[in-house]
Amino acid sequence: MIDRRELLKRGGIGAAGVMLAPQIALAQAPTDRRFIFVILRGAADGLELVAPTGDPSFASVRGSFAGHSEGGTRLNDFFTLHPSFTEIGNLYGQRQALFAHAVASAYRRRSHFDGQNVLETAGPQPYRLNDGWMNRLIAMLSGSQAEAIALSSTMPMVLRGSAEASSYAPSRLPDPQPGLLRRVTMMYEDDEMLHADWAQALETEEMADEIMDAGRGQAALGELAAGFLSDPDGARIAAIELDGWDTHANQGGRLRRGFSALDSMIGAIRSGLGSIWDDTLIIVATEFGRTVAPNGTAGTDHGTGSAAMMLGGAVRGGRVVADWPGLRTSDLYEGRDLRPTMSIDQLFTAALSEHFSLDPVEVRRSVFPAASGTTIGGRLIQS
Repeated sequence: MIDRRELLKRGGIGAAGVMLAPQIALAQAPTDRRFIFVILRGAADGLELVAPTGDPSFASVRGSFAGHSEGGTRLNDFFTLHPSFTEIGNLYGQRQALFAHAVASAYRRRSHFDGQNVLETAGPQPYRLNDGWMNRLIAMLSGSQAEAIALSSTMPMVLRGSAEASSYAPSRLPDPQPGLLRRVTMMYEDDEMLHADWAQALETEEMADEIMDAGRGQAALGELAAGFLSDPDGARIAAIELDGWDTHANQGGRLRRGFSALDSMIGAIRSGLGSIWDDTLIIVATEFGRTVAPNGTAGTDHGTGSAAMMLGGAVRGGRVVADWPGLRTSDLYEGRDLRPTMSIDQLFTAALSEHFSLDPVEVRRSVFPAASGTTIGGRLIQS
């Protein structure tokens, strides 16, 4: 159960996070480690996120998009981080950021809905599994039901499953008359089951109203997540959904704004967690990538391979993990997309096994049954 006043005091909740349409879900688990999964819904362009500026074909196939990486953090002789990622660039310099490139789930078509379902369920195909991999991970950590809450209209698929959860989304309907709420409260007052549920709903509604009224900056969602995760008795695991990465037109400006917002959110999480940051792993991923070549409206279309981030004090960072496939036309998947060479499920299996000290064989069997390919070389998490 979340204490609203404690949450507001610690989390510094602001309105902008909600206005940007992100959603957050949290879960308790018996561990001191923290884990946040950030879903970039809409298929973020991994070639903008981490640009392969050392690839001989990069400038020619990306055209004017090749200049978007100018001024960014040089990760090594081959890759350049987008210049909007100042906080994340600093984390890379401190060896607390790792990037994996040319990654993909088992999905190879171009539907957002299907791709997100595969990313979140870790199934071999869309809708083959009925629960999310984070929910299965929670069960593996605790061996029992875990409490979760989502500030969203629906629970994200990645957290759906047998672990207990609740959710909330601000209503777009007119506010009810105060007398109606009072009468319903009186009606449920003596009902052993409904009274508790109604009281919790009112508490959540009041908390959300204060979120909407607080008027804070774009880092509000990060502050909110840090507030939940820094509570000694609170959540240890969270999922955050960020929409708006489907860039068919005017990609450059849209991604600059999106990357800046993401960067600010990560900075707020880091500041809000304090020393807990050292035990934190954040994974940022998207359902699939974009086409390598820009389209005629200064955007890109649905693709295949993309990039993922691992951030946090627990990360053994300062490097890019990639089996780079190349950008020549003959190197591309179906002649248009970055060819995936690494299973994102396998990447997740390795990172989460190390982070929570779990048997990787069991994690793969129970949490990521569709994981394939070779194991990821070297440790991803600090020992």
